[in-house]
Amino acid sequence: MIDWHSHILPAVDDGSRSLEESLTMLNALWTQGVDLVMATPHFYANLTTVDDFLVKRDEAYATLAPHLGEEHPRVMCGAEVRYYSGISQMQGLERLTLGNTNLLLLEMPMNRWTEYTIQELLTLASTRGLRIVMAHIERYLSYQGKGVIERLIENGFLMQVNASFFGGLGTRHKALQMLSSGKIHMIGSDCHNMTSRPPKIERAYELIERKFGEHFVFQMTDFGYAILGHSKK
Repeated sequence: MIDWHSHILPAVDDGSRSLEESLTMLNALWTQGVDLVMATPHFYANLTTVDDFLVKRDEAYATLAPHLGEEHPRVMCGAEVRYYSGISQMQGLERLTLGNTNLLLLEMPMNRWTEYTIQELLTLASTRGLRIVMAHIERYLSYQGKGVIERLIENGFLMQVNASFFGGLGTRHKALQMLSSGKIHMIGSDCHNMTSRPPKIERAYELIERKFGEHFVFQMTDFGYAILGHSKK
């Protein structure tokens, strides 16, 4: 399985605060069946530059990498990029993608997106050679007008949800419905620590397997590796 969204790099954002905590989080994900983790620390263009962010992120990964063994998931670095008006013109955006792919994890504002915002998203995807992954899309659903998510998917956008979307009694049915209709492509733990936001992704996949079968889970994983251009561990 792939964890598409995490904050497991040590001391780089509001996620893991130490090497020890990062390794504990990765151990937990491995025992849950995760073999690849996207390390996606927050990137805010109003707070830092791409260069400074990458230096800090890569230093955090360099601290972690020597301690990764056969019983840890592989770690691929990227960023959770916060949307802002004008982002389609931002220099260096391509350097924030997941690994060496063109996949950009984008965090959107918690409000109703205007037509200007939607048009900028479409411009971003069509002019920069990027494939946009919308981070934890479940957070924005209640704000959006009819057909917005479908419109983005039709234009090649990918939808990531957090595993907790499948765990809540009030959201489980919606999550399964969206998954079955092709409106969810990726699942992430969005883990930040081992206390308030721990790495929990196994239960989501267990629910999916009970509902749709083991083959469906295999297909999700195979799809993930295919768009990454990577093989399984």
